[in-house]
Order: sequence, then C-alpha cells, then structure tokens
Amino acid sequence: MGCTSSMYAVGRKKKKLIVPEVVVFVPSMPIPVQSDLQRPLRGLIPKDLADRLSCIRNQIVLVAEDTGGSAITELRRALEEYLSILIGLVKKEYGLEGLIEFKWKNLEDGRRETCASNSWYELLSVIRLMAMLTLSEADSILIPKDLSGSGIRVVSSDCKRDAVDLLLKAAGYLEFCVRDVLVRIPPDIRKRFPKDLHEGVLEAISIQALGQGTEIQLGLAVECQKATLSVKRRLACEQLSYFSQAYQCLSGCDMDANNGYGKKHLWFIKWKFLEAKAAAYYYHGLILDKGNEPSCHVTAVCCFLAAEQLLSESKKACLNFCLAAPVTRAPPLWGAMKHLHQKIPEVASRKSQTYGYLLEQENALQVLPDLPDFQLSLRPDDYQLPQIDPAWDSEKWEVHGQPLKDHLKDSEDEIETE
Repeated sequence: MGCTSSMYAVGRKKKKLIVPEVVVFVPSMPIPVQSDLQRPLRGLIPKDLADRLSCIRNQIVLVAEDTGGSAITELRRALEEYLSILIGLVKKEYGLEGLIEFKWKNLEDGRRETCASNSWYELLSVIRLMAMLTLSEADSILIPKDLSGSGIRVVSSDCKRDAVDLLLKAAGYLEFCVRDVLVRIPPDIRKRFPKDLHEGVLEAISIQALGQGTEIQLGLAVECQKATLSVKRRLACEQLSYFSQAYQCLSGCDMDANNGYGKKHLWFIKWKFLEAKAAAYYYHGLILDKGNEPSCHVTAVCCFLAAEQLLSESKKACLNFCLAAPVTRAPPLWGAMKHLHQKIPEVASRKSQTYGYLLEQENALQVLPDLPDFQLSLRPDDYQLPQIDPAWDSEKWEVHGQPLKDHLKDSEDEIETE
C-alpha cells in the first residue's frame, strides 16, 4: 500500500503558478456573503418580494464565489435586477432601512467580513462591485488573448475606445458612491468600514480611472499622424493632473495598514504618475525646442533630461508595484509608453550633445520650467439609480389577507396602547 501511495505522489502534477498581468488596476473585488433577508422582513413586505430579494442576492453570492468575479456579464445583469428591488429598502416611507444585517467580504481576503445593519451600506457595496467589475472588464479588453505567435501586443483602436468608455462608466459609479450614498450612512457605521470603503479611496479609484482613460487617449494620439505636439502635451499634462489628484486622495488614507493592498495601489498610481510626468516634459521640451532663442534650446534639453530621469524612476515604481503583494506582472510596453521608452532616451542624448555648449555657457542646468495647466477633459459618466421595481407598489400589498398599510397601522396602535 505504501508503494501505491508513493507512485501516485510521484505522478501528481504541481499546480502551475499564474502571475496575473495588470493593465487597469482593480484594487479589490468585493463580494456579498450569505445574509438572512427573509426573517427580518417577514410580515412587513409580501413574501414573494422578500423571496425574490433573497434569491437574487444568493445568486450573486454563488456566481461571485464560483467565478472569482470573472462572470462579468452575468453578475452585472443580476446586480442591476437586485438594485431595482434593493432601492425599496432605503426608501424612508417603508421604514426598513436598518432591519437587515448585510455582510460583505473582499475576494482577496475571504476570511474578513464587514457587516452593517444599514440598507445604504448594501447599496454602496453593490454599486462599488459594479465599478470594480467594469474596471476588470476594461483590463481584460486591453489584454489581448491572441498574440499571433509574434509576442507583439496588438490592441485595436476600437478596443481602446471601448476601454475608455468603461473607465468613465466605472468612475461614474464611484463618484455616485461618494456624492450620493456615503453621505447617507451614519458616521458611527462608516467609521467601522475597511479602508477600501473610505471616501478618499473611492475618490482615488474614480480619478485613477479618468487618468487611465487619458493615458489611452494619449496612445491613440501618438498613433495618429494628424495629432499635433500641442494635443499630445495637453493629454500628457491632463494625465499627470489626474494621477496627482488620485495620489493625494490615497496618501491621506493610511493605506499601508490595508493588508498590503493599499501599498500596492499607491505604487500603481506613483508608477503612472511618473510615466505621465515623463511624457509631459518630453512633449513640452519638443515644443520649447522649436523656439529661436538659445535659452529655448537649453530649457528644452532640461525637459528632455528630466523626462529621461522620470522614465527611469517609473521603471522602478513599476517593479515595486509588481512585487507588492499580491504579486502581478506589468504588460509589455504599449500605447504611448511603447513610443516614449524609445524616443525619450534617444532625444535626450541627441539634444544634450547638440546643445552641450549652451549648457556649459549657462554653467549649470536651469530650473525646470513649470508645465502648463489645462482644464481636464474627461468627466465621470453621470450614473443614476434604476427605477424602483413595481413590486414595491404598497397599495397592492397584503400580509396575511390584510393590506400592509393597515397591518402597520394596527402595529402602531398596539404600541401606543402598551
């Protein structure tokens, strides 16, 4: 028997470790945990409505756990149906806001659950999950499954534009969470939330999505022969502004304590911030270099050298992001960075040699010029909650053969009598 056991052990294959590739960073994937919805609602709403609410939520739980959130279309359809019913629980006229304890967890850390007896918390978590699924879909669009055996990344322009639309949609979900949902949750409940539900974190992810949308637009401009240097500089400066804002939001949230995921998120934004700044100085330098004065050429060289240094720092930030838990890998160079990783060192070397005598005359490198400010172009999509499900028409409700409004009135009378 021992020999047989050993034989099976030798023949067993080790599970291949897969390190996921990340283009669009999804900080965490929230999924619901089984919660008792029916018992607290018994006698308050029709049984078929309570059953439907519970059934759809249980379906979301099962699909999310079984697929790890990869069944995006199925989950989105179920979440949208669930939302239209869930809205009834937050309506004040029904008085059901604090009856149910809702439970959620992050897919990456399934042992830790977050609970709250507040229907606005459930609404917040559902819309946040929709945002993360949308970011995940944008990520999958930008990672082609077929490399045609050449090892060269090819993402069509249509796919890139679709990814931008998804990023704006995700930003809209998150903006709605901050503007319209978080403010309705009492502070004593909000302070128990994990870091990834804090206002600054949700804002950072929303702004980060706009930054990545601008990054894709810059890549499309680089590929377009008609795009001018001014357009490319503007996009690079806008991208820099977005990632600067996202970093400020996130750095004020004590993210290092967030089980390492917050640290990884910070590294991602820093990586993208440095890439954007390198691009902005490169295109700013090209425009300045068109001037006729010697000082224009000197300032341009300063920009090129700064861009080269920033590009080097961005590579280190990318490595730190990839190595921070959970370990991931960066995609092959694509978009604007595929072009700039070649052009920035080349132009910095050539221009510093051409105008080296001017730099010597200046005795020292000039102070870097300020980059121009531009009004930001991308805005989050305007998200609105769906219409409440018709099943919440309480005029048609009956509980044990008695209209619900009469049932509730009788309950109030009993309380007053006592």
